[in-house]
Amino acid sequence: QVHVVESGGGLVQPGGSQILSCAATGRIVAVNAVAWYRQVRGNRREIVARFTKKGQRLYGESVEGRFTISGDNVENTTYLQMSSLKPEDSAVFYCGPDVDDGSGSWQVFWGQGTQVTVAS
Repeated sequence: QVHVVESGGGLVQPGGSQILSCAATGRIVAVNAVAWYRQVRGNRREIVARFTKKGQRLYGESVEGRFTISGDNVENTTYLQMSSLKPEDSAVFYCGPDVDDGSGSWQVFWGQGTQVTVAS
């Protein structure tokens, strides 16, 4: 079983910065990639950023240049640094590590998410 916990959300003023953390624990044999997603109630979950095991970083168009994804492979922790935040960035942010838990196949495990609210 793989457990995922996101943290770091909260209330941020427009133009401000915030760092989200994602810790994955449990039986993790290998990590293929880790991605951050966000979801506004009633909308689809959208990908924000993705960090692959080959070191590739991909970003959603709306956050390109403002958000940075990084990771600590030893601790299986992933971070999302967010800057120049806008009210439309407000959402529940989820971390989805794509891992092999010993089953021989890649699976995405989800945490409970962390709420980010950008408002003055």
